[in-house]
Amino acid sequence: MGEAERIVAALPEERLHEWVLEQRWFASKAREVAHLGVLEAVTLRERSPALVLALVEARFHTGTHELYQLPLGLRPDDEGWDDRVIAEVEGQTVYDALADPALGRDLLGRLRGSSDVEGEHGSVRFRSVGDDDARAARGELEVRPVGVEQSNSSVVFGDELILKVFRRLEPGVNPELELLRFLSERGFEHIAPLAGWYEYAGRLVNATLGTLQEYLGGAREGWALCLGDLEGFVGHARDLGAVTGRMHACLGSAAGDPDFASEEPSTESLSLLTATVDEEIERMFVDLDYENPVLGPLAGRSLDVRERLQALSHISAGGRVIRTHGDFHLGQTMLTDRGWVILDFEGEPARSLHERRRKRSPLRDVAGMLRSFAYAASAAEQQSGIPAPEGWEDSVRAAFLEGYFEAVDSSLLPHGQEATGKLLSVFELEKAVYELRYELNNRPDWVAIPVAGIERLLDADDEPG
Repeated sequence: MGEAERIVAALPEERLHEWVLEQRWFASKAREVAHLGVLEAVTLRERSPALVLALVEARFHTGTHELYQLPLGLRPDDEGWDDRVIAEVEGQTVYDALADPALGRDLLGRLRGSSDVEGEHGSVRFRSVGDDDARAARGELEVRPVGVEQSNSSVVFGDELILKVFRRLEPGVNPELELLRFLSERGFEHIAPLAGWYEYAGRLVNATLGTLQEYLGGAREGWALCLGDLEGFVGHARDLGAVTGRMHACLGSAAGDPDFASEEPSTESLSLLTATVDEEIERMFVDLDYENPVLGPLAGRSLDVRERLQALSHISAGGRVIRTHGDFHLGQTMLTDRGWVILDFEGEPARSLHERRRKRSPLRDVAGMLRSFAYAASAAEQQSGIPAPEGWEDSVRAAFLEGYFEAVDSSLLPHGQEATGKLLSVFELEKAVYELRYELNNRPDWVAIPVAGIERLLDADDEPG
């Protein structure tokens, strides 16, 4: 064990525990951690500032555990490093390496080439995509962490590349890497091109650690673009729908690849979907406080929702299931000079990797985007005080769906508009219920948005869209 690895292994558990629980990417803040410690420490850079990649395990009293990736920097205490410090150990300051431009450039240098770095229990593997020589002179790029951390951490290099570091690790290939490679190999142009990735392989776990992609400088995020000009966005919605349809057609095109081949869903799978949503709704309605006037439209409607779902479970032709984006909304899109680009293919972070890799109806992605339009209409009024133009949500939905249905492979969808509309409403209802639960717990001022969505879905005719 090298000196840097020994120091990382000696991190005081109390301080490491305190620091990790403060991070937004730590997934289990509501659970009591029984033990938190370093399982593996791999030195990627020995000279100061040293760079060590640590795999840290959080164990819970229930007997379960989670694994996290911590890229760590080490500098002598007398250098006075004070950014994102975890602890001081044996004269060394140990800190989050992603806050240090020097260590960010070191990671980028490794990602430009293909190499393996051995640890005690496994190896860290770096792989490059594309022309390494074209990136050879990038050692002096400005390095800046992305300010808002979520379930992952990201670092931007100049205006050229962005590194996404997956914090919580699960066995298997991360869907972000898996889908980016698949779409790239099939010439799908509406993604930020993959430039490289790194992974860990060993007896502890085989897992994707991070991906390097082209940075979309000057692009406009779909959510911000929509809120900035609701009426103007309607003109972009059709193109966004077409790109979404082409993405699904591509994802369902690999007949010889068992991981990506489209499949006929079983009757049991559609019933399971309905039962899952039904259970969520039953639990939700039991806990609702109907003294809250915002929730008034849902009072007494639990049975209506469940009966509607039961009727939908008897749809005989549910289309085909494919790999999907899994967490599709306006915030996952960017409008660039080459058109719409779709981002963040890892799926919903709260779901397990196994669930995120599961094949689903492409209409689940479509429902996510339709719900995003509903949020945009309400958010615009909340932020500016000016309501969306009358009929705006209907117009943007219609434009998006027109583009989508023209571009998607129709064999992936249920037979006929009526069946397609019914199945789409299942996924919209599922999404609206999830939103209601989230808003009640996190943003009470936004609860009216999913309430309106659920009410609309209950009262709507069975026409698609």
